[in-house]
Amino acid sequence: MTDETLAKSSPRNRHHWRRDLAELAAVFTAVAAAHSVAGTVVHGPHGPFLLVASAAALLAAAGFHVWWSRRRGHAPPPAGAPGAPSDTGATAPPAGSPGPGEGGTALWRMRTTVRDEPGSLAALCLALAGLRVDILSLQTHPLADGTVDELLLRAPAALAATDLAGAAAGGGGRETWLERADAHDLVDAPTRVLGLATRTALDAAELPLALRQLLGRCTIRSIPKRPVRGGGPGAEPVPEDGAWEGTVMRLRDPSGGTVTIERPYLPFTPTEFARARALVELDARLGPRVPPRSDVLTLPEGNEITVRRADAADLGAAIAMHERCSPATLSRRYHGPVADADRYLRHLLSPRFGRTLTAHTASGRLVALGHLLWDGDETEVALLVEDDWQRRGVGRELLGRLVAMAREAGCESVYAVTTASNTPMVAAMRALGLPLDYQIEEGTLVITARLAPVRPAADRPSAGTRQR
Repeated sequence: MTDETLAKSSPRNRHHWRRDLAELAAVFTAVAAAHSVAGTVVHGPHGPFLLVASAAALLAAAGFHVWWSRRRGHAPPPAGAPGAPSDTGATAPPAGSPGPGEGGTALWRMRTTVRDEPGSLAALCLALAGLRVDILSLQTHPLADGTVDELLLRAPAALAATDLAGAAAGGGGRETWLERADAHDLVDAPTRVLGLATRTALDAAELPLALRQLLGRCTIRSIPKRPVRGGGPGAEPVPEDGAWEGTVMRLRDPSGGTVTIERPYLPFTPTEFARARALVELDARLGPRVPPRSDVLTLPEGNEITVRRADAADLGAAIAMHERCSPATLSRRYHGPVADADRYLRHLLSPRFGRTLTAHTASGRLVALGHLLWDGDETEVALLVEDDWQRRGVGRELLGRLVAMAREAGCESVYAVTTASNTPMVAAMRALGLPLDYQIEEGTLVITARLAPVRPAADRPSAGTRQR
């Protein structure tokens, strides 16, 4: 049966002629009534005036009706009514619940363990949604007895960590850990891991920093195969694929030692162990590498020096500089027997333990070394300037670049170990223009500089600098 047949056979179309007859009769009746009223009015004393006034009243009534219907159909509901939009265009929250506009929002990183069964993640999400918490990203780490969920949350600023932890517990979470996040955490996990791998590929000194950013707050220590002084046992052997137990992770260092990663508050997961091992394997395959860049500086006296990153190839030139330095200069730098100074160089020039800058004269002679050393959770800066080149501004130039590197790496502070009589080092630290803390113990002066949270400037040359 076609659509046309259906249309013809429908009851609505079979009786359309009755409706047409009724409408036609109504028209005739209206015309007769209008003629009767018009004849009566026209023959009255004020007939034309009444007709014009009636027409104007009808037009005014029609216009008012159109305006009123449009106003009621498109006007927003009054403030406080259910479903009324707020100033930001979002639906108003129910009474008693904290809205995102009240005091702003805050980013949180949450890590909690849930049961490995259907519906466990949904229960956690519903519990957080009850506090108007928005889940921006989610990573899952399967375990033998459950699943660790790592979430990036945007919560009302009025919520405290205890509120979020209570909601997680109500949703079935246990062993919940929370910390504040920032805008850098908004990058999704694959993009962040690829970025860390790129940094590691470009610079061998980035491996400890990449591991720290990958795993969060943790302590990373690189232990050489043999101690610096040559005595005592070296690093403990580690299986080829590394070792991991609870909060401690140990991996083979490509230089022959070990990389120990410890996080006291939260056990590592198999996923984190696999990611860390992949970064270390990438570093091992690429071998030693330092970005090939140097800056030519013009000192106040007019001499030019070239500053660049050091590597193991500079060991011979560094030993020759040691031979030209006085015992007093070496003692201020290494705080120990002068005869052992050369033993430290191989350790200091390795990119695994930090970054080293060298200063060369126009003839290529090495005259100064600046070290930025990763010391667990802290960062140390140290300078060694050949006697003939001291008090010329070389150490100050190196120190400024080392501090900029530390800021770029996300360090909150740097410290220098020296003596109170080492006035050039004290003056160089004061010239940084940063808040300083001084601590003296048994003749040793420790100066700590708190780094300002500004845009890193490690790669920007200063005045009087040109790049090669």
